[in-house]
Amino acid sequence: MLLVTMLARIIFCSAVLLATLAVILLALFSPLPKRKPSPPWLDLSLYIQQPQSPNIIDATSSNNNNDHVAQSSQSDGGGAFIFHRMLTEGPENTSLVVGKAQGFIIPVEQFANSGFNIIYLTFHTPQYSGSLSVEAKHVSPKDTEELTVMGGTGSFAFARGLAVFAQSIHGDATYHVKLQLRFPKNQSRTTTILG
Repeated sequence: MLLVTMLARIIFCSAVLLATLAVILLALFSPLPKRKPSPPWLDLSLYIQQPQSPNIIDATSSNNNNDHVAQSSQSDGGGAFIFHRMLTEGPENTSLVVGKAQGFIIPVEQFANSGFNIIYLTFHTPQYSGSLSVEAKHVSPKDTEELTVMGGTGSFAFARGLAVFAQSIHGDATYHVKLQLRFPKNQSRTTTILG
């Protein structure tokens, strides 16, 4: 009887030892799980400039009026900022126009979550055709603003990402815009930098 009990303990300990050894060996020698590739990214660097003169025809605009920016103020310091600017590859006024930047912003805290506070960047180039919607919820008078890209159309369909607007210190540009866009996995994009 003692021999049977001893033999049962040896078999039990051997089984536990073999199971532990199997788990350790599988952990050491099994292949790593394949990581899902991250969604494709697109980086763009552009400049926002004021249209030069009514005599220069902007190929991206169907109307060439002088009313590009309007700002209305109220006695309580509120108001709306409506603008129409050019998007260019470089900071100089001779840079290639690649599209336009348009928007309607109410820089008052009560309207921070308003659907009106959107900046639309429209592109008309052989490489990119479409638009991006940039949410401008927390715009303040700072030199650099990080805003959220909420979506797009055409070449920028379903785009999400970050838009960094910085005061331009080069050339004639008002702002330098750096876009970091992410697309769904089924859309193939390559990293490109304009400007």
